[in-house]
Amino acid sequence: MRRLLLILTLIIAGEMVFGLPFHTARYFRPTMLNVFSLSNTQLGDLFAVYGVTAMLAYFPGGALADRFSARFLLSASLLATAAGGLYMSTIPGIAHMAMLYAYWGFTTIFLFWGALIRATRDWGGRDSQGLAFGILEGGRGLTAAVVASFAVAIFASLMPEAVELATDEARRAAFSWVILTYSAIAAAVAVMAWFLIPVPEQSTHSRAGPLAASFKGMLQRPVVWAQAAIIVCAYCAFKGADNYSLYAVDVLGMNEVEAARLIAWSTYIRLGAALAAGLIADRFDAARSIGVLFVILFLSYLPLTVLIPDSAGVNLIYANLFISFAAMFALRGIYFALLEENRTPLHLTGAAVGMVSFIGYTPDIFFAPITGRILDANPGVEGFHNYFLFLASIMLAGIAAVVWLIWLRRQSVEKLWPAEVENRAAGLS
Repeated sequence: MRRLLLILTLIIAGEMVFGLPFHTARYFRPTMLNVFSLSNTQLGDLFAVYGVTAMLAYFPGGALADRFSARFLLSASLLATAAGGLYMSTIPGIAHMAMLYAYWGFTTIFLFWGALIRATRDWGGRDSQGLAFGILEGGRGLTAAVVASFAVAIFASLMPEAVELATDEARRAAFSWVILTYSAIAAAVAVMAWFLIPVPEQSTHSRAGPLAASFKGMLQRPVVWAQAAIIVCAYCAFKGADNYSLYAVDVLGMNEVEAARLIAWSTYIRLGAALAAGLIADRFDAARSIGVLFVILFLSYLPLTVLIPDSAGVNLIYANLFISFAAMFALRGIYFALLEENRTPLHLTGAAVGMVSFIGYTPDIFFAPITGRILDANPGVEGFHNYFLFLASIMLAGIAAVVWLIWLRRQSVEKLWPAEVENRAAGLS
């Protein structure tokens, strides 16, 4: 029972810490642009600010996870993130929003990310890494879908029945309540994490060595760079979904509530896709499974570079959108299972997670600014055609990264993780 409660807590915490910086823009993007008077480019730049702070926090945060308990780190992160939501609900100007997103880059990454991944790897053990991360990602998806559906219901109840006739004041008030809802849930989950995540045995966090030695050791490992390259491409696919609600409004002709509801319901795919990918990865091979998923994403994005929502094309558009949802959620369910397949030493888990995340989540810096400019340069159908072409090209790079990783893994463990690097990073020599 304790084991079940632990993974359940990691799942809920792992999603809700990102609710305020990401869910609000993903599910309510047209509304957020309107309420905060932002263009796609400006919102993209806010995410770039978040990404810079997060990038600087990934490695030291990963090393922190090798030294302190997940209970303390996750609880503190959730409370600090929830506090930022209280400020966001006041609808600050763009300069203050930039400072808020920088703050969230620290609270959601430095205190949280490495601890979450390490705790999940510990939970999965040696033989069930795909299942562990599949459960984490799938469960996060279910959490996101349930909370987003609840938030959409609150939003819809506060908007007039004819959504297009809503005043700016009504839209602002409704969106403020959405933000406060996410803040309250994050704070409640912080309390849940404190009571349900056990304090680990001291020995499991005692072998981490000096930060500089761990950082140097990670930089010297090509297998770490290959996994990071895979995460860059996979995360771009995930970030790509942030604009799907805008696509639904600008191209498919939906209103704001309908678009938010579509994306919220689509998130339920995440549970089945991530779990299935995790089971397949444990039975066969995570790296090859990831390669297949990149191919599927490439093939799903290609039609979206030319299709228009006429009577013949609209069904193909929906089909490819949902295929891309399933494939990107499946990718997220297994790319950290590569830690075990790459034979990463257990005591270097936090350092390895910090390094692959430091590189792998750089799309938080560049993806939104680039795609915001793509969409603003040619609003409407043409802009989204260019947008999906950009995504398709990134999936080709992902396929190349998988080929590189498989080639590297043919080497012996001594070459992948030289003993002298392990000992130095662990403080044993």
